[in-house]
Amino acid sequence: MSHEPKVHLERDEHGVVTLILDDAKRRNAMTPELGGALAARVRELVKDETVRAVVLTGAGGAFSGGGDLAMLERLRAVSAAEAESFMLDFYARYLSITQLAVPTLAAIEGPAIGAGLCVALACDLCVVDEDAKLALNFAKLGLHPGMGATYLAPLRAGAMRGAELLYTGRRFDGREAVRLGLALEAVKASDVRARAVAIAREIATAAPLAIRGLHRVMGIDRGALMAALAHEAREQAVSYASADLGEGLRAASEKRAARFEGR
Repeated sequence: MSHEPKVHLERDEHGVVTLILDDAKRRNAMTPELGGALAARVRELVKDETVRAVVLTGAGGAFSGGGDLAMLERLRAVSAAEAESFMLDFYARYLSITQLAVPTLAAIEGPAIGAGLCVALACDLCVVDEDAKLALNFAKLGLHPGMGATYLAPLRAGAMRGAELLYTGRRFDGREAVRLGLALEAVKASDVRARAVAIAREIATAAPLAIRGLHRVMGIDRGALMAALAHEAREQAVSYASADLGEGLRAASEKRAARFEGR
């Protein structure tokens, strides 16, 4: 029997909704199915005026282990036009979180890698496990960054630091994420969700019309995000046809450093 990814929805009496990514067997890997489940939950909430804040987190001790490598292999076999179209739809499923009219808070426990970290960065605030394994590691896999990475990393960390994280693809932990401006607070893994919910409840006590107005001006610039996504989809389609991505995927499966040749 196939395992169907789910996104659980929990509400409290304060108007705080928690969305829980649940494909725990695959560490909440970024698949179209999990993204579709998230988008369906967002559609439930987008016109619900009783919602004051939304927390996004992951089940099984992981926010997301990143892109599904089997999906990337399949995309290597399709045309550039098909790959570009697929990626735009794929991004839209996860980044539907930016359509909410209320503040969103990512609660990162465990790993948040690549596209998984991008979804967290698309939220307004982030509470992170101090020992979390974090990376925007696209280039180390032989892949151009996607999921809004080229917009979100410099937005949160500043232009130069965002560029460094994308160029190197290096790993860092939750403590460094706070120093870089990628997260608001770093706490023990066991406290991450509770702390994010506590902040969300404090937001929920403020005047909802004022908060929604603030969110319209302080939230993600969707025009800028969409422009970045269009560029990323085109560049990722080029990456899928490259020998470098094939090498990156083999190296990842063999748990070794990739040897890229630029072709």
